[in-house]
Amino acid sequence: MTTGTPHPPRIDTGRAHPARVYDWLLGGKDNYPADEAVGEKLPPEARDAARQNRQFMQRAAGWLAAQGVDQFLDIGSGIPTEPNLHQIVQRVIPAAKVVYSDKDPLVLHHAQALLAGRPEGFTDFLEADVHRPEEILEHARGVLDFTRPVALSLIALLHFVPDEQDAHGIVRTLLSALPPGSHLVLSHAASDLHPELAAQVTAEYAKGGIRLGFRTRPEVARFFDGLDLVAPGLVTAPEWYRTPRSPSPEDSGIYAGVARVP
Repeated sequence: MTTGTPHPPRIDTGRAHPARVYDWLLGGKDNYPADEAVGEKLPPEARDAARQNRQFMQRAAGWLAAQGVDQFLDIGSGIPTEPNLHQIVQRVIPAAKVVYSDKDPLVLHHAQALLAGRPEGFTDFLEADVHRPEEILEHARGVLDFTRPVALSLIALLHFVPDEQDAHGIVRTLLSALPPGSHLVLSHAASDLHPELAAQVTAEYAKGGIRLGFRTRPEVARFFDGLDLVAPGLVTAPEWYRTPRSPSPEDSGIYAGVARVP
C-alpha cells in the first residue's frame, strides 16, 4: 500500500536543488537545467560518490531487513531510483513499512507513481524539511510503531546541513524518539579524505545556491555518539560490507556507517 501528501507540488525549476542534482549525477532524467548546470561543473568523482551512496544504502537496507528490521524512516530520500529502499526491504519482509521524507516537491510528484510497495507492506511519503524533525516524527508515528525498532536512514543528507544549522542536534532529536534496537544508517561527504576535491565540490554547489558542510571523520563520528556501531564501523562507503569482499575497495570521499540504539 502506498500513500502520499495530497497537495500538488510547488516546483521551482529555476533554482538548483540537491535532490535533483543528485538525480542528475545518478543519470536520472527528473532534473532541470539549473540542476544540470551544477552537476556538469562537478568533478567526475561526484558521480562516483552518488553511486557509492546508493550502493551503500542498498547493502545496509538489505542487511537490516535480513536482521528482522521491518520499519524504516528515510529522510532526504531524493527522487525515487530503482531499486529504492522499500523495494529492497520488502523483498525480504513483504509486510515492511517505509516512510520517505524530502523537502523537494518534485519528489512528491513522483512518489505516487514510483514508490508503490508490496501489497502486504506500507509505503508513505511526506514533504517536509529535516530542519523540522519534530514534524517528520509526528507524521512517522502515524505510520510506524515507535514501540518497536525503526531504522533511520540519512543518506547523503547531513552535508547539506552546515554546522550553524545544528546538524548534530537534528540527529539527536530524531534518535531520541527511537526505541532500543533501532538503527541509524548514515553516509556523509568527507572534508578530510580528498580536501581539494571537497573544496571544489563545495564551491560549485555554492555557485548554484546550495550550501554544503562537508565534515571530518571525527565530526561524522559524533552523529553516532551513544550508539553501538556495527562492523565494519565508520568506514568509506565502498568499504561498508557485512559479507566478505575484495580487500581493496575503490577510492571514496564518503563516510558511511550503521549503528544500533542500545
